[in-house]
Amino acid sequence: MKPEIKAFFHKPTFTVTYLVTDPQTQKCLIIDSVLDFDAKSGRTSTAAADEIIAYIEENRSELVWILETHVHADHLTAAPYLQEKLGGVVCIGDNVAAVQKVFKGVFNTGDAMATDGSQFGRLLKDGDVLECGDLKIETLYTPGHTPACLSYVVEDAIFVGDTLFMPDFGTARCDFPGGDAAELYNSIRGILSRPDETRLFMCHDYAPGGRDYCWETTVAEQRKSNIHINEDVSEAQFVEMRSGRDKELDMPVLILPSVQVNMRAGAFPDVDDNGVSYLKIPLNAL
Repeated sequence: MKPEIKAFFHKPTFTVTYLVTDPQTQKCLIIDSVLDFDAKSGRTSTAAADEIIAYIEENRSELVWILETHVHADHLTAAPYLQEKLGGVVCIGDNVAAVQKVFKGVFNTGDAMATDGSQFGRLLKDGDVLECGDLKIETLYTPGHTPACLSYVVEDAIFVGDTLFMPDFGTARCDFPGGDAAELYNSIRGILSRPDETRLFMCHDYAPGGRDYCWETTVAEQRKSNIHINEDVSEAQFVEMRSGRDKELDMPVLILPSVQVNMRAGAFPDVDDNGVSYLKIPLNAL
């Protein structure tokens, strides 16, 4: 049985959020949601999330899981808002604690923030299986971009997070804390060991060369055509390429607000005595 897959593209952050539904029971899950954030004003809004909520309500579906592939550095998650409106359990890989411990120091959160992943409803291990109606969702540990990255296998589809992009854009960077190019190579090789027809769904697309935005490909297409890690690329070649390329990349525009919110499962930092929540910008520290 194939799941129903609906993609919602958020052009401001080039992020694709997926709604995956069991057609038999109308139970569903959301992967990698987006909370709109205006960096100039520091204001959040919920237009992207509201579009998904409206679709779920229109189809009389029931939200069971809100899944994160990792602690994103390029957009804020809408997980708490979606949970408030529709229910569901917020999940991430259990290695999120390693990410929290690093960024607790970067943002000097002190004892105000736990670093055991307890902000999330459930921490997932490699090989865990979630049920969503008649669908089975298998968690696949795919570190490299970050140490806490998971992909999600749903029947013939894999939602790969930031491990891979479309073949003409390549692979994710590995220079964030805990990232590792050799680990990413092996994670991707594991994904590409699946049957040729396995569908792969990207978390981002940037439309290189002015082509249309797209986010679905296959194992066979990636093996043949990925510009960074096709079947002819060795681990040593990939690590050399990825390490050199990462040195030339700027930090993501929204990395500072995104990580501070996402490492808390989408919660904002505690409010100050004036009732306002503040994000920190470390100066000359990164």
